[in-house]
Amino acid sequence: MSIRKISSKKLSVTFFYNKAEMNLKATKLVFIAVALSGSLFGQPTSSDQLTANQVIDLIKKNVRVSWSAETVDTFKAGDPLDKVSGIATCMFADMKVLQEAVADNCNLIITHEPVFYNHLDETSRFDKDPVYQAKIKYINDHKLIIWRFHDHIHRMNPDGIYAGMVERLGWKINQTDSTMLHYSFKPKKLSGFVSHLKSIFPGNSFRVIGDPELVITGVALAVGAPGSGEHIQLLQESHNQLLIAGEAPEWETYQYAYDAQLEGKSKAVIFLGHALSEEAGMNYCAKWLKGFLPKTLPIKYFTNGSSFITY
Repeated sequence: MSIRKISSKKLSVTFFYNKAEMNLKATKLVFIAVALSGSLFGQPTSSDQLTANQVIDLIKKNVRVSWSAETVDTFKAGDPLDKVSGIATCMFADMKVLQEAVADNCNLIITHEPVFYNHLDETSRFDKDPVYQAKIKYINDHKLIIWRFHDHIHRMNPDGIYAGMVERLGWKINQTDSTMLHYSFKPKKLSGFVSHLKSIFPGNSFRVIGDPELVITGVALAVGAPGSGEHIQLLQESHNQLLIAGEAPEWETYQYAYDAQLEGKSKAVIFLGHALSEEAGMNYCAKWLKGFLPKTLPIKYFTNGSSFITY
């Protein structure tokens, strides 16, 4: 029997072999070379990185709903074949988030809302616009890839945007059904709900319609902008005294709720704003992604904050 010892700073391996084992020599040496290179399982090299296309394919697989042929959930910028160094989730892919993502080496941006100022991200009208040109130049210069995740995160079970908001509000125990639209509370004044929301979202302003002294036990939640039809339907339900909404045109839900107040009806609305009512869902998205993407792939949620100030 022969003995051979192979040593390095990282590894020392001794082989005992006879002539019958000579045919294993090459295989064992290859294994040692891999070990010394630091490319064992759990230690992926850059060649093991997923492309943006591969990441999105995994998202499509894990949403557990049929993928629609017509959807805004598509790539908006960048090369889907590029390798992903890190993922940034956000409500809006605004310039602040893009800069923060670059600083954190995240080149795949998953945004809930449009990138280029309209629902379909049509850019032909902005070809000569200096704001658009500066933004797309920054995206291209830093080889960022931007993909929108709007339609299908809402179709997940549970709806990922609602799930994030309910988690942020701490209202899971108040939820009365699986829709995440209806909540029950011990009697509390409208002013008390406003104070509670201010504590959760400090520094933000809300639009409130209703008597501050109105006692509330039933609350409906309608994040984003589902439309006044859904808003009014929720307010029409007898068990709901309060609707917490994202946004609506001022001549629709606003006027319905205002007339209800003037008529002495027990109805009220707190408008949080579109972004504030949904952005916690993209924090939920980041956590959800970590459940099936490689552990070595950095995934970070970036907050947008308000795009305006109030006086």
